[in-house]
Amino acid sequence: MALGKKATAESAENKVSVRGKTEGDQKGKRKIKLPRFIRAIGAYFAGAWREIRQVRWPNRKATWSLTLAVLLFTLFWAIVILALDLLNQFIFNNVILK
Repeated sequence: MALGKKATAESAENKVSVRGKTEGDQKGKRKIKLPRFIRAIGAYFAGAWREIRQVRWPNRKATWSLTLAVLLFTLFWAIVILALDLLNQFIFNNVILK
């Protein structure tokens, strides 16, 4: 039993953290206290990065089909606006100015 407790104590002392340093190494270091707004900016970007990693990105085929849909939609509305502009110009030049 004494050997088991000793092995447990040694493993607890040499426990390695996520960054690869032992807990004993981390205890001796002092953390630099950053200003509050710097920490807020860091927290914002950390949260944004977490959200970006959770996004389910479309595959290449879906990306091209959506791009084509956006281009066709834009072209359609550009033609509609151009037609309305020409109609208003015709009405203004031939009806109102005469």
